[in-house]
Amino acid sequence: MLTRKSLSILPAIAALVIASCAVSSFDPNTGEVRSSTPSSSLVSQGLKQFDQMKREKKISTNPAYNAQVQRVATRLKSVINIPNAKWEFVVFEDSTPNAFCLPGGKVGVHTGLFQITQNDAGLAAVLGHEIAHVVLNHSQQRVNQATGVAIGTVLLDTVLNAKGVDKTGRAAAATGAAAAGTVGLILPYSRRAELDSDKLGTLYMARAGYDPDEAVKLWERFSAWRIKQGDKESPEFLRTHPLDQTRIVALQEFLPNAKREYKPM
Repeated sequence: MLTRKSLSILPAIAALVIASCAVSSFDPNTGEVRSSTPSSSLVSQGLKQFDQMKREKKISTNPAYNAQVQRVATRLKSVINIPNAKWEFVVFEDSTPNAFCLPGGKVGVHTGLFQITQNDAGLAAVLGHEIAHVVLNHSQQRVNQATGVAIGTVLLDTVLNAKGVDKTGRAAAATGAAAAGTVGLILPYSRRAELDSDKLGTLYMARAGYDPDEAVKLWERFSAWRIKQGDKESPEFLRTHPLDQTRIVALQEFLPNAKREYKPM
């Protein structure tokens, strides 16, 4: 029989496993970054996935979009030192306002994003955010956490089996482990990673000569666009990304840090 005492083992096991997987950190007060390099297999997967996207998705030939992305990316890369990064920025024909990054320095930008960015500084906020994900090695962290939750679930099953819990009880515990690991550990980390990338990306754009105030304006435009689309935001604790208002407030509080490093060009 699955008891409350048996279930109490789960958080301790999961927390122990996840804590052992930490690979990066960012101190918003000092701007200090500590990060390990992604595994070679993860970088290889990122490169293969990006190559596949370039084969399967239509690459934009819009000269203004491509010139702007390369112009802004060049300035951002000049303030970032990542040994062996194989940076590549590609604009894809896609109406959704989005951008993404893959391990190894591969960044994709959708054409639909330019209606939100509107200017070089707005685009710098987005690209700085994506670059920050690469710098902070968030992809590796997500892989490690998923592995940690899986290991924690196996350990829990072993413990419960030793205690005589039947298969039905252990299956229920496994479901609980997955839910607890996702809601209690993986999703909160994902939201923190997004906020850290917002802040570090804002530092990068400031160092590259872009006004960090534009990062806040960017997210205000994103929020307005979503409201206009009629998007309904799910509760924050169930989201991989923070609510727009959470991001805006966090960036507003962080702006003095970024402005200290702002050097207009």
